Amino acid sequence: MYIKGVNLGNWLVLEKWMSPSLFEGTTAEDEYYLPRQLSKEVYEARIKVHRSEYITERDFATIKSMGLNSVRIPVPYFIFGDCEPFIGCVEELDKAFSWAGKYGLSILIDLHTVPGSQNGFDNGGISGVCKWSKQPESIEFTLSVLERLAKRYGKRSELWGIQILNEPITERMWNIMDVPNRYKAVDEEMSKGSGPNSLEFLREFYIKAYRVMRPHMREENVIVFHDGFELKAWKDFMREEEFKNVVLDTHQYLMLAEAEGCEQSVDGYIKYIQENYAKDIAEMQKYFPIICGEWSLFNSYGCGIDTAGGQSPLNGIESNVDKLSKSEKKELYREIAKAQLDAWRNGIGHYYWNYKLLLDTVNEGGWIGWDSWDLGKCVAQEWYPVEY
Repeated sequence: MYIKGVNLGNWLVLEKWMSPSLFEGTTAEDEYYLPRQLSKEVYEARIKVHRSEYITERDFATIKSMGLNSVRIPVPYFIFGDCEPFIGCVEELDKAFSWAGKYGLSILIDLHTVPGSQNGFDNGGISGVCKWSKQPESIEFTLSVLERLAKRYGKRSELWGIQILNEPITERMWNIMDVPNRYKAVDEEMSKGSGPNSLEFLREFYIKAYRVMRPHMREENVIVFHDGFELKAWKDFMREEEFKNVVLDTHQYLMLAEAEGCEQSVDGYIKYIQENYAKDIAEMQKYFPIICGEWSLFNSYGCGIDTAGGQSPLNGIESNVDKLSKSEKKELYREIAKAQLDAWRNGIGHYYWNYKLLLDTVNEGGWIGWDSWDLGKCVAQEWYPVEY
């Protein structure tokens, strides 16, 4: 089955830019500090209301009606409720499996955060800290969470697979993203020793994770590992007979293409997509089934209109895309969307980031052009070609 899916980000793993109101009354930029700046009662009330309203059964019906067949659900390391002051969310994931079964959708569980963080991003749980791979107790805890997820859901018919870990960062992307400066640590002492994960470490960890998960899962279920932003570094990995139904996940965003020199024009983006995304995925598909686990219709700096503009959440400055007419914007977005969808067809599927955002206005939180991250709005405005 070719995967046509969407991420349910910001449901069980919070990202401030996607729903700023959850962080009102605090200076917290990530999920680590939110419960530390609110009273226990206020924090619990906010989280429980958010989880009950942000994604409901109706959303699964809507996703099915869009012609999609799968959801990728990011979950935190505290999903089982054993890491105070956080609140577990396994009951919500249980509901998701029931809804998925009802509407004929499959689920990819994505472990999105780990103690000490695997990338230093805000979506890794704590900004500016990346020490997980240097903390043996955190590594072991992560393996225990993966094993528990496999035990709980590994025999469910709705499960497509489990992703070992989202976006563990390696050296090249650490430097491109300039993590220590882009994601400032609140506690400098806590951030000391932060740095990228080595590919050698990730290889060892992925094998350990596979071995604790596979015995509890149906043979047809997949185990997914992320490329660490190094898609072509895995050609000699897991070649042994032991490893079955392993899928390689790559995340491809146009803002990162720009960081690598992509020309900011429609032709420039399409050329980059064809000569990099499409070719690289086709090449690596010879070694693993490839899924593009995160991508977005348009999230670039210049948006192909004028290099003075920008739609990326990395800079938040005014976008010239928002000066286009409705029909011009639709044509631009669909052209870029189709080029990316063509590239993903060299693999086994894709998951859009994200299903929805909770922003009251276009300008809330300083984000311009945020609507291209919201699949529901993209479909409603015919930017995303659901029929493609």
